[in-house]
Amino acid sequence: MTQESPVPIDVLLVEDDPADELITREAFEHNKIGNTLHVVRDGEEALDFLYRRGAHAGAVRPDLILLDLNLPKYDGREVLQQIKGDDDLAAIPVVVLTTSSAEEDIMRSYRLHANAYVTKPVDLDQFMAAIRQIDEFFLTVVKLPKSEKS
Repeated sequence: MTQESPVPIDVLLVEDDPADELITREAFEHNKIGNTLHVVRDGEEALDFLYRRGAHAGAVRPDLILLDLNLPKYDGREVLQQIKGDDDLAAIPVVVLTTSSAEEDIMRSYRLHANAYVTKPVDLDQFMAAIRQIDEFFLTVVKLPKSEKS
């Protein structure tokens, strides 16, 4: 019995910290993750990407969103609320990937229908392992909805 190779997906990283963006990119490369990583740096740009507005008019619909909570313009909680409150976007899985381990942030994220909540490990190797585990879970374990790749 042969295992089918996972089809690469489009991942939207919403991250304002250049160091965390770099570590995430390195984790994708180190783990040989073939997914396409799109990066936006604040909540407003995330919504522009998702609604294909302005500079992101030609953006693809992501298959997975990695969302930081502490963002400029609109914070991650507001972005999450907007995504999960929109019938066209709600099916996109959102993994909150943040430094906050505050119980209030965890509870609020799940109340806003986050699909998972991951606290960013401080250690580089652990961070890379966390990215690999998120990727493996969403590519090999979970069945993602078919997105419109227009």
